[in-house]
Amino acid sequence: MYEVKLGDEYLMSSLFTAGEIALARLGLAEAPEDGLDVVVGGLGLGYTARAALEDSRVRSMLVVDALGEVIEWHQRGLVPLGAGLTADSRCRLVQGDFFAMAGDPGGFDPEAHGRRFHAVLLDIDHSPRHVLHPSHAAFYEPAGLRAFADRLHPGGVFALWSNDPPDEEFTSRLAEVFVEPTAEVVSFDNPLQGGTATNTVYVARKQQARA
Repeated sequence: MYEVKLGDEYLMSSLFTAGEIALARLGLAEAPEDGLDVVVGGLGLGYTARAALEDSRVRSMLVVDALGEVIEWHQRGLVPLGAGLTADSRCRLVQGDFFAMAGDPGGFDPEAHGRRFHAVLLDIDHSPRHVLHPSHAAFYEPAGLRAFADRLHPGGVFALWSNDPPDEEFTSRLAEVFVEPTAEVVSFDNPLQGGTATNTVYVARKQQARA
């Protein structure tokens, strides 16, 4: 078993990956076309990234993580999915502050100023209400969500993982920026507690360009 912690914050475990996988699958299921360019916020143990690469429509994927050590784990093959991710020519790992990059005109790709994507898949904070750093909170408000929309092509998808149950207030905020937001509950076995646990995956689309 592999676990990731940041200080006292428990981030993820290889025992519980259903939500991370569902983030990629549910998000990309709503993506508009073939030849998808995808950005993933948060590398962790790599389960969202790997699930995205399993979609044959993905032609490129940028994975942004703030911790150079986490990227190095994958590059050195110290975690199970690292070798596969780093060997895939479609995948590029970038160290950076995902939220700061979202709000910067340069965007997520240091090699292509202002580049847009067909999907943004975000798994960094515990939930929109339980963030790892206070500076993240603003990005779950309408003005911050517009920064993510600005990184998307028309019709592109924004998808978010949350450890909390569906939050109607947050879904309403999504609806101020995106169209047709949904909150999908993902259930999975929890052997440590002897029952079933749940995550939530939010999926919303950017408005298509008007003809």
